[in-house]
Amino acid sequence: MPTPEFVLALRRKIGHDPLWLPGVGGVVFNDEGDVLLGQRADTGAWTIITGMVEPGEEPAVALRREIEEETGVVVEVEYLLDAGVVGPITFPNGDVCTFLNLDFRCRWVSGTARVNDDESLDVRWFPLDGLPALNARHLALVQGAGSFDGRTRFVR
Repeated sequence: MPTPEFVLALRRKIGHDPLWLPGVGGVVFNDEGDVLLGQRADTGAWTIITGMVEPGEEPAVALRREIEEETGVVVEVEYLLDAGVVGPITFPNGDVCTFLNLDFRCRWVSGTARVNDDESLDVRWFPLDGLPALNARHLALVQGAGSFDGRTRFVR
């Protein structure tokens, strides 16, 4: 998966030391109520669509960009579902990152779901009663987005 240039520049200065990075994720629904998922090229796991926020970029703008770059789908970002910490994660090259993730419920606006870059093996819509295996966090986000009550989840 391509690493953003700002992260590469930081890594040249700090090596593999822990990095705190802003991340975003989107639970995207189409008009039929299906959810958009991507199968990651690095692990083969099915996930919601995620990405990193570039320096100075607004989180919802970053998420719209990431979803379109990765899937060809244009979305409207509707609600903040969850704010939480993911990690620390040690990557195969030894880099350590912890992400402050902001996860949003999104609505499909246009575009046909497809693999649109090298970060995914597959991209498709799934009915809520036919989801592939998801990690516990992403499954909770999908389930929470489907019955969102207007209250953002976060650890207190």
